[in-house]
Amino acid sequence: MATLDRWFHITERGSDVRTELRGGLATFFTMAYIIVLNPIILSSAKDVNGVSLDFAQLTTVTALVAALMTLLMGIVGRYPFAIAAGLGLNGVVAFQLAAVMSWPAAMGVVVLEGIVITILVLTGFRAAVFEAIPLALKQAISVGIGLFIALIGFVDAGFVRRTEAGPVPVGLGIGGRLLGWPTVVFAVGLLLTAILVARRVRGAILIGIVGSTIFAMIIQAIFDVSAQFGPDGKFNPRGWGLNVPELPDKVFAAPDFGLVGQFSIGGSFAKVGVVAALLFVFTLMLADFFDTMGTVVGVGAEGDLLDEDGRLPDVQPVLLVDSLAAVAGGMASASSNTSYIESAAGVADGARTGLANIVTGGLFLVALFLAPILSIVPYEAAAPALVVVGFLLMTQVKNIPWDDYDIAIPAFLTIILMPFTYSITNGIGAGFVSYVVIKATRGKAGDIHPLLWVIAVLFLVYFGIDLVERALGV
Repeated sequence: MATLDRWFHITERGSDVRTELRGGLATFFTMAYIIVLNPIILSSAKDVNGVSLDFAQLTTVTALVAALMTLLMGIVGRYPFAIAAGLGLNGVVAFQLAAVMSWPAAMGVVVLEGIVITILVLTGFRAAVFEAIPLALKQAISVGIGLFIALIGFVDAGFVRRTEAGPVPVGLGIGGRLLGWPTVVFAVGLLLTAILVARRVRGAILIGIVGSTIFAMIIQAIFDVSAQFGPDGKFNPRGWGLNVPELPDKVFAAPDFGLVGQFSIGGSFAKVGVVAALLFVFTLMLADFFDTMGTVVGVGAEGDLLDEDGRLPDVQPVLLVDSLAAVAGGMASASSNTSYIESAAGVADGARTGLANIVTGGLFLVALFLAPILSIVPYEAAAPALVVVGFLLMTQVKNIPWDDYDIAIPAFLTIILMPFTYSITNGIGAGFVSYVVIKATRGKAGDIHPLLWVIAVLFLVYFGIDLVERALGV
């Protein structure tokens, strides 16, 4: 136990083994949906040759890479940042890359992106970017992630939905009405979790998830609610969002590792050309690079793990493992893997060290064989944790100097564009670009760290990627 304590800095960070175990459980149950959702996204697309990836094989590699890289992050990085297939990134792979190349070639692009980021880590560039960001922008990133993760929770639960007509893009439920028993489960779970957090109950997040799941199973047993999308493809607005909370027909499922190693680094260049392939790598790299930065800053701030300048001590191993996760995800055909913002659920429940990751990663290993049983937890039972964690991250807003417009406006854009564009990267990019432009036009260019000039230019290319592609004839 003494060795364990020294390696993970458990006592030093004001935690204990029981708290770390509980936090690891909370993180796993908050992000376990990826074992089902990532295969749904990737298997729903066909590559340029009309080939689809096998759902069962995708389930295996999703859990496998998440398990191994989360464990590695815990042992090497020694922070409670769990890793899994990145949402958004998998959409790019499925619907942009695979549309113009084969699956092995698309996964090869992911591997290349991960290699590039790994080189940036080893050269110290990635850590230098972290240190170059003004403290107020780091605080804004935390707040923006709080709003973003809360919106994810509301959308996943069906509490907030896209409107089909009219000037308002999203609204309450459908037509301003909350529909179905799953929404009741979410509302009850949200109130339960909020009460537990307000009363400072230890393990509030985990208790909320487990309690909401049990309530969902009771509701399902009584009312037999179907999923939103049934076998016939018809949409049921009153149904469960992803998983139906009922006991599956079987508990065990043998993993199928057939997709491991099915990637081609040179395939994308042969299919779409060097310029187009490099643009794909650049787009994925920038999104992955700054998604991770946002997660580390946001989750680190929630756990009081940052120093007085908003920096994570000994961040280099964290960044290295995260970059290798992108490589591993591509090599296993699971799409790019990255640090998960849902780690904030475990941190909110007390996790402060990599020991929590050992629990989370171990559960992902178990999930290789117990994937059917994990389908018991519906979106509506896990989403309340995201909303409450969003509130906890939002509390950082009080530290931003709102009377200094040079930093307040970029901070505002960072915060507001994360939920409005459904992207951490977009918010960070808008904040960086506006910060550089405002400072420069006010004659304060000397206040801008040289690296921020470079990053601002890269983000201008990122935001204008369509114009760049047209100019290059891609």
